[in-house]
Amino acid sequence: MGLLEKKNALVFGLANDKSIAWGITQAFHREGANIGISYAGEMLERRVKPLAEQVDCKWVEECDITKDEDIAATVEKAAKHFGKIDVLVHSIAYAGREELSKPFYETSRDGFKTAMEISVFSLVALSNAFLPLFNPGASIMSMTYYGSVKVAPHYNVMGVAKAALESSTRYLAHDLGPQKIRVNAISAGPIRTLAAAGVGGFRDMYKHFADMAPMRENVTIEDVGNSAVFLASDLSSHITGEVLYVDSGFNIMGVQLGMKEEKGEG
Repeated sequence: MGLLEKKNALVFGLANDKSIAWGITQAFHREGANIGISYAGEMLERRVKPLAEQVDCKWVEECDITKDEDIAATVEKAAKHFGKIDVLVHSIAYAGREELSKPFYETSRDGFKTAMEISVFSLVALSNAFLPLFNPGASIMSMTYYGSVKVAPHYNVMGVAKAALESSTRYLAHDLGPQKIRVNAISAGPIRTLAAAGVGGFRDMYKHFADMAPMRENVTIEDVGNSAVFLASDLSSHITGEVLYVDSGFNIMGVQLGMKEEKGEG
């Protein structure tokens, strides 16, 4: 029997088979969850629906999370199909490419508002809208990154947005705790996703990450999926308001020496 047997899980933000959301979806399916998938925009429909078929997902809905009416309609459809919800995954983030290719101080007003609305407020809006559907013990989780607490060159406004997302996680955990609803975030190491492709210098960062991380390994969407199963399951029943790092230990490092220096060769 899987860890998520008889649980209804909604995954928001699936884009393609390289998405962190796909790693989570596959892991949920493996553990017996009844899955629903929401995607953003018609352009992604042709990518998402074949993936949904692979995990026997019968509920696949488009949702524009910048529109309250779209969110309300999605909640209504979910209520009719699932009845109650046990897990909600927020894997949504966006910042304009131009905001990630120039100095942070040149961030535009519209670019800042867009990043915050899509990457942060959407978690608040979805949590509020789905509140009547959550079973006691439900788990809400979002995806963040180390650039929220330390400077990651070129991450810029997304780093600020992820910091706000992590703070929102704590406030939501406080507010929803009395209803036995848990809210956590997963901070994954760099992964080659569609979103990462828009961050300047990502290839170099990805290349050197394994040299710096204690485990000397990059992180995969499967790694994140397994951690998401833990947060979605009853095994984490009293964990809330936390950021779980899935990054081969990269976040514990202070002074990051290159391999040659560590071996005394430089």
